[in-house]
Amino acid sequence: MIVHHTPVMLKESLDLLITEQAGFYFDGTLGFGGHSAEILKRLSKDGMLVATDFDFEAFSFCQNIFSNDVRANLYNFNFSLIDVIAKIESIKCFNGVFADLGVSSFQLDNASAGFTFRSDAKLDMRMDKTKNITAADIVNTFDEEDLANIFYQYGEEKNSRKIARSIVSKRAQKKIGTTNELVLIINELVPPNFQRKTLTRVFQALRIYVNDELENLKSFLQNSVNVLKQGGRIVVITYHSLEDRIVKDFFKLESIQNLSPKEDPLGIVKIDARLKLITKKPITPSQGEIETNYRSRSAKLRAAERI
Repeated sequence: MIVHHTPVMLKESLDLLITEQAGFYFDGTLGFGGHSAEILKRLSKDGMLVATDFDFEAFSFCQNIFSNDVRANLYNFNFSLIDVIAKIESIKCFNGVFADLGVSSFQLDNASAGFTFRSDAKLDMRMDKTKNITAADIVNTFDEEDLANIFYQYGEEKNSRKIARSIVSKRAQKKIGTTNELVLIINELVPPNFQRKTLTRVFQALRIYVNDELENLKSFLQNSVNVLKQGGRIVVITYHSLEDRIVKDFFKLESIQNLSPKEDPLGIVKIDARLKLITKKPITPSQGEIETNYRSRSAKLRAAERI
């Protein structure tokens, strides 16, 4: 399998992540090995990389490319299980934790995965093929209100109710089984100049729901700080506002020592800050990177350090 995937903000992320060449590092979004390969290049012979991806194709691909490097231990787990993986590896704390939350170019371009509206394929969207529920199951069995809530909550789609209503009407005539069938339903409702953005939001919402991405992200962040060494860094790249808001709010909450008077008028709640913000504002790709890798345009990088 030949995979073309360009890692986003590679230098920026690893400059922030690597603080000790002989340290232990965790890549929670192994993908097709772009960031992991660079991490290994920067580590000494005593360093170690533990990486995971619950997409089996990505995991299998990286098993082959990293098979000769004894410093790399790979898992086919969800990244939210970082604490479990640490126990399996007998690692008390990591020197750095990294996650690039974007769907890989391979997944987007691979029609059979059903992630993209640009190619016709079965409506699947499962990164972990052992999961029971697919995107097709959702659009064919969920009621109108639940569909509208998914499109609005996870895609921030303003026409969520209209789209949900049309899906329920169309599926009564014929089951919706492919990406093209869903695309046609949506395009009937939206003017041509808004179709691409609407499709992006709806497909994003289904993908997030199918893979429980936001709850997994919250668990990953919490568990990461629990297994992060003092002075160690956590670096996360996000691609849409829902993810970025979760990372931003988590880093902010973990970096404050006292609640505001409004939040705690009696001044009785004490919070021990666990993180120090490294990036006050998110780092974004350079114009040059965007020109060579257009899919990087929405990326935001945030980093924090364990106190």
